[in-house]
Amino acid sequence: MENPYIQQYPELMSGKTVLYVHGFASSGQSGTVARLREVMPNAHVIAPDLPLHPDEAIALLQDICQKEQPHLIIGTSMGGMYAERLYGYARICVNPALQMGDTMKSHGMIGAQTFQNPRQDGVQEFIVTKALAKEYKDFCEHCFEGVTDDEQSLVYGLFGDEDTTVDGYADFHDHYRQALHFHGEHRMNDKSFMHSVLPVIRWIDDSQEQRERPIIYIGAETLADSYNKPTSSMAKAISMLIEHYQVYFVAPSPSSDAAEYAVTTDWLTQYVGVPAWGHTVFTNQRHLLYGDYLIAREKTPDTMATLLEYGSDTFKTWEEVIEYFSRLGGQ
Repeated sequence: MENPYIQQYPELMSGKTVLYVHGFASSGQSGTVARLREVMPNAHVIAPDLPLHPDEAIALLQDICQKEQPHLIIGTSMGGMYAERLYGYARICVNPALQMGDTMKSHGMIGAQTFQNPRQDGVQEFIVTKALAKEYKDFCEHCFEGVTDDEQSLVYGLFGDEDTTVDGYADFHDHYRQALHFHGEHRMNDKSFMHSVLPVIRWIDDSQEQRERPIIYIGAETLADSYNKPTSSMAKAISMLIEHYQVYFVAPSPSSDAAEYAVTTDWLTQYVGVPAWGHTVFTNQRHLLYGDYLIAREKTPDTMATLLEYGSDTFKTWEEVIEYFSRLGGQ
């Protein structure tokens, strides 16, 4: 059956090298690797099988980085722990297991284990000893040692809000400002990848290419219905728009009550997710917004952007908005 989530984006990371770092008991032939290659068919995705011992694994990854000079590194779970240590490169750490030694003990990983995916050396079984867990614990004590001001803009941490395996958000956020939550569990599926990881890849690709997309501002009042639930086709519209535009969400400036700010940000986090992170504007002066389009329920006098009046006869629903921008083709 056709996957309803996976789409191909031939222009995304086109001609660039992407290094994927797999998680514990996995390999370079995981489903995530296949997903990356399908979604970004013109990117060169490298996915090595990692040695079992952490010092050997990081040495291999550093050697690959030196030879291949990847434009982007994506690491999941244990791989996110390693990716954090590959300083100097754009990186996305997804649910990084930043206390891997402790995780091995608390989740009963000591003893005989089986690799979840085939490996090039043909080995399918291995043993986790207490000594190996100690190696990982010692290794993790050196996480974040290479964090500099320059690293802050290179690294994103993505943390599933239903991850029951590891919880490294607090540690990561203590060292990196770009720490985001997404809807998902520890193991990424197609939905969480497309809705949460892919937008970050696009941000990184745009930044590297110094690509400037047309700007769309979306008024927060257009997103929720009378029950404070997402309006019909809202998620579909946002998913389509972020493929071609820089999308920002605009809400009224809160009063001195910080709770008003939290209500808006919490709603956007729950129903919009990663695309709203760092893309939310609080202002009572929408006419000062510099951009190409403004989608709002009320007319904004003297706006510098083309106004799409949501709820009007022309743009009664998000489906009409989708049709309008589909005809524009990204312009």
